[in-house]
Amino acid sequence: MLTQSLRRTLAFATLAVSAFVIAACGHEAQGAATSEAAIPVRVAPVAAAGVASISATGTLGAKDEIPLAFKIGGVVSSVSVDEGARVRKGQPLATLDLREIDAAVAKATAGADKARRDAARVERLYKDSVATLAQSQDAQTARDAADADLRAARVNREFAVIAAPSDGVILRRTVNSGAQVSPGTQILLFGSATRGAVLRVGLADRDAVRVRDGDPAVVTFDAFPNREFNGRVRQVGASADVRTGTYAVEVAVTGGESLPSGLVGRVNIGVRPATGARADVTGAGVVAIPAEALVEGAGDTGVVFVFDAASRRALRHQVTLAGVDGEHVLVRGLTGGTQVVTAGAAWLKDSVRVEVKP
Repeated sequence: MLTQSLRRTLAFATLAVSAFVIAACGHEAQGAATSEAAIPVRVAPVAAAGVASISATGTLGAKDEIPLAFKIGGVVSSVSVDEGARVRKGQPLATLDLREIDAAVAKATAGADKARRDAARVERLYKDSVATLAQSQDAQTARDAADADLRAARVNREFAVIAAPSDGVILRRTVNSGAQVSPGTQILLFGSATRGAVLRVGLADRDAVRVRDGDPAVVTFDAFPNREFNGRVRQVGASADVRTGTYAVEVAVTGGESLPSGLVGRVNIGVRPATGARADVTGAGVVAIPAEALVEGAGDTGVVFVFDAASRRALRHQVTLAGVDGEHVLVRGLTGGTQVVTAGAAWLKDSVRVEVKP
């Protein structure tokens, strides 16, 4: 049985829902003419009792996005990949004109060879007491300096060719062949596949403090309306963005590395309720739904709309009310993984066609 306090809470929720229903009646005549037009709604997954769901919208991208550039300046000889190309580790991507660079390597090689010969000759003369100790030491120093110059020239030669640091995808190409570039100018933006793809979202402080690394998540994309992607929270920002006031959260998306970078997705993160949340009744078969998903409530029964992904319709479904838990209502009659309509639920009729919005 529900407590008296709980009955009052549900009664207020019922009155609020009734107001939405009355307001909706004014739109029935117009809606009848376009009954097959999809009604825009938002949905949220059913969560286990004691677990709430935080929803947010973000952008998909590689966990590691690496700007690739040449160490030295010069004229770009070739850029062999375009945006969207998938590449393998070590694959050449861009090259500078090597004529001047190879000449510098040849000059440094010749200088190092001469310095070694000079050092060897002075060392023999020193042993024969013809050269002084200072002359021998100076020759050895010159040899070491020439060797260092050669190593530096070879490094510059090595980094005159940009190679893929790992398997991944080219996200952006900013320079074409023939361009004169300075050291460090970004040539390509590379998305590494090493640590997969993440959905980056911004959460308000009241939500960010409830999210932890490893929290489960479900991600959907408008570009793939009939698919859901599992995920887990990988990183929670330690400080707020000074421009937006939100905290950056990254959700690792299973299989996301095969999707185009930049997709806009919606994530539902399962988290524990905030401190002070209360569950009056728990038990087998009890799940939590957002309070706005409940469109009718009378006594111990209520009505929600369940989203059927196959038919893209909202199905009227009766549930048994079991309690409240913060901003969520505890019910029986739904199973984990089911999605219920939240925003827009008050305007729906049974089996009406809907369009899920982020």
